[in-house]
Amino acid sequence: MREELEALMRRRWVLKDQDKELYYQIRDASGDIRRFATEKMGCSLIENSLLVKLEKIPAKAEPGMGILEFTSKEEYAFLCVLLMFLEDKEPGSQFILSQLTEYIEGNMPKEAKVDWTIYTHRRRLIKVMRYGVQQGMLLVTDGRDDDFMDSAGGEVLYENTGASRYFMRNFSADIMGYTKPEDFGESDWFGVDEERGLARRHRVYKRLLLSPGMYRNDGSPEDFEYLKYYGRRLSEDLESVFDCRVDIYKGSVFFIMGQDCDLGAAFPQNNVLSDILLLCAGQIRRMADEKKWQLREDETILVDLIQLERLIKNVKADFGSGFTKNYREMPDGEFARAVLEAMEMWGFIRREEGQSIRIYPIAGRICGHYPKDYAGGKQDE
Repeated sequence: MREELEALMRRRWVLKDQDKELYYQIRDASGDIRRFATEKMGCSLIENSLLVKLEKIPAKAEPGMGILEFTSKEEYAFLCVLLMFLEDKEPGSQFILSQLTEYIEGNMPKEAKVDWTIYTHRRRLIKVMRYGVQQGMLLVTDGRDDDFMDSAGGEVLYENTGASRYFMRNFSADIMGYTKPEDFGESDWFGVDEERGLARRHRVYKRLLLSPGMYRNDGSPEDFEYLKYYGRRLSEDLESVFDCRVDIYKGSVFFIMGQDCDLGAAFPQNNVLSDILLLCAGQIRRMADEKKWQLREDETILVDLIQLERLIKNVKADFGSGFTKNYREMPDGEFARAVLEAMEMWGFIRREEGQSIRIYPIAGRICGHYPKDYAGGKQDE
């Protein structure tokens, strides 16, 4: 079950047409997978003649959970309208891009008027279409999407695979009555005591498996009460399924993957930006150890944005000769922004009101430094 469950955890779905061997492998193990997913995580397993999908609804929304390829609200809006457009089409049916652009014009809100003569609008739509192809919802049958990028008259012939009907989650309540983002996370548990029983267990497992870390002060305090009584059993459950360990501290818990565990995006990644974040984490740890930054009772650190930016710029000054050229030559302000965005995505920090930044315990649990004989900068060890 482990290999099949890991594949479902790291992928949106497994399409039969794209990976037939894995598709049948997962269906053969679907009984064990469904048992673990429903009992521990409260996630449903969707399986049909088209695909298999583990419906991974996070217990808490995190900055890194968006579609990283998208950089604007319009792209999300175009994706929603594309899903509406495909809803009425049968698998295998074809359409040309101009049919979709007309549909978008007629279904976008009036205040979000679309003008296909504007290059930015065309580029954003093509980004969405490429994402649809990459996810397996669409196939390009004829034409080049670059033609539409160059001119509003460019045409592309697409085929609907049918997978788009399973892109969005199914809701147990009418979402038209929702008034805030939190309603979507709560919808599965309306009328249920969320602090106890199944809801609490599902929340804890989801937060460990789908988030960078779990913190006492970030979410329901009852979740940590669950760990006090059932932490050992939870660790044994997860370690029996995955190559992992669960580290439980006073105010934080982390799911640590072993070398043979692959649940998708994990930190650190094999790139220079992860190295930079590890170096920054090392300096944050030093500031805490030297009492220059005060560690709060909940194990977080509250600092001013300017202070953290200064630390990041100092990391570049001290260790920048070991970075790749693009980071080495990047202006200090742009470098600090890129690092701050990555730190927020991985759960190292959260922006508070005003200019305050809350640094989470994960920044003190993992840190990096260059070898002591590194000649390009100072060492703190």
